Amino acid sequence: MTLTAGVVAVQGDVSEHATAIERAAGRHGETAEVVEIRTAGSVPDCDLLLLPGGESTTISRHLHAEGITPEIVDHVAAGKPVLATCAGLIVAAADANDDRVDELDLVDVTIERNAFGRQTDSFEAPLDVTGLDDPFPAVFIRAPVIESVGDADVLAAFEGRPVAVRDGPVVGTSFHPELTDDDRIHDLAFFESALAP
Repeated sequence: MTLTAGVVAVQGDVSEHATAIERAAGRHGETAEVVEIRTAGSVPDCDLLLLPGGESTTISRHLHAEGITPEIVDHVAAGKPVLATCAGLIVAAADANDDRVDELDLVDVTIERNAFGRQTDSFEAPLDVTGLDDPFPAVFIRAPVIESVGDADVLAAFEGRPVAVRDGPVVGTSFHPELTDDDRIHDLAFFESALAP
């Protein structure tokens, strides 16, 4: 079976996410055809969707200007899986704590942007993630932290602060899972859930 995987390609590690999705799909005997999304019209054809990192205000502005926002909201309403990483999580949140970001309100969390410092404060840490047998090597780059959680389930925390959550078909992470050779977060979001296609 071939799945259509949309990666919002405004900014961020689009090719790295595409590779991780393809690897994860292959382990399940599936094929993933990755589509880069820059304009409206492609999301309705996607089985799964990824919101990568970058600059949250730029991503938010682009999604609204291009008419992609309602398509993403409909995708989630249909129960189709989404993985939102770093700035993607900020955009997907209910409250980004930033008036410049027009949130998608897909994940019931409040975000504190750049909570782990600036680019020079980037680091990697092993995380215990619900659903994974072994720690995940999480890469944090100007990472947001989840300040408070509503109805979402916390999947992982670092130093007592939530850094990965699931809210229905949406998995959000503060870190960049695509910057490792470990595709288990993509697997967890897209293929290991009862909500997966």
